[in-house]
Amino acid sequence: MHTIFEAIIIGIVEGLTEFLPVSSTGHMILAQSLMNTQNDEVMKTFDFVIQLGAIMAVVIIYWNRILSLFGLVKRKSQSMTGKKLNLLHILIGILPAGVIGLSVNHFVDDHLFNAVTVIVGLVLGGILMIIAEKKKGQPSTTVMDDLTYRQAFFIGLWQLVSIWPGFSRSGSTIAGGMLSGVSRAASADFTFIMAIPIMFGASGIYFLKNYHALSSTDLPFFVVGFLVAFVVALLAVVSFIKFVQKMQLTYFAYYRFVVAALFALYLLLS
Repeated sequence: MHTIFEAIIIGIVEGLTEFLPVSSTGHMILAQSLMNTQNDEVMKTFDFVIQLGAIMAVVIIYWNRILSLFGLVKRKSQSMTGKKLNLLHILIGILPAGVIGLSVNHFVDDHLFNAVTVIVGLVLGGILMIIAEKKKGQPSTTVMDDLTYRQAFFIGLWQLVSIWPGFSRSGSTIAGGMLSGVSRAASADFTFIMAIPIMFGASGIYFLKNYHALSSTDLPFFVVGFLVAFVVALLAVVSFIKFVQKMQLTYFAYYRFVVAALFALYLLLS
C-alpha cells in the first residue's frame, strides 16, 4: 500500500525536475529508493501519470503555440524566413522514440528501473552534455520555427537514449539538437512541445498495461501525486524553461555527477 506522503514527495521531485536536464525519472527512482518505496506495477504506472501532471504545465505555457499547430489560432512566425513549426515536425521528432520505446519498454521496466542504472545514466548523460557544449558551433537554427525536418528527426533520435533512466529526455534532446546545429533555446522549446504527445502516449500505454494491478484504494495516491506534480511544475515552469534555454549544459552535467557520486556512496554504505 503506497502512502499519500510518498505521493507528495515524489510529486514535488517530479514537478521540480521535469523541466531541467537532470532526469525527472531518475530523481523519482532515487527518491523512491531513499524512502524504500515498493517498486511494483502501481508505482511504475504512478511515475508516468505524475509526469503527465507536470507536462500539463507545459500545455498551459505553450497553449497558443499548440493551437497554432492545428491552425486554430494565427501567430506571427519568429523565423526570419517566415517559416513556422508544424505538426509534421512533431511527428518526425516523436517517431523514433515511439517505435523503439514500444519495443523495449518491457526490458526497461524489468531491468533498468533501479538506482544503479540511474547512477550510470546520470554520469553518461552528463558526459553527453559536456560534449554537446564543447562540440557545438555557430547554430544554423536559432529559433524553433526555423527547425528543419532533418533536425527534428535527429533530435528525435537522440531522445532514444533517454529510454535509459537517468539520461534525461530534455538533456538528451537539447544536447542532440545542439550537435545538429540547433541553438540551445530552440532545442529546449522543441523538446518541451515534443514531450506533450510522448507523455500522453506513455501514460496511456502504462495505464492500459497495468490497470489490472490498480484498485480503488490507489486513486487518492494517484490524484495527490498528479496534482502536486502539476502545481509544483506550474510554479516552476516559466523560470525553469528560461533557465534551461540560457544556461550551459555543462553546469547541469556537474550537478548530475555530484548526485551520482553521493548516491553511489549511499548505496555502498547502506
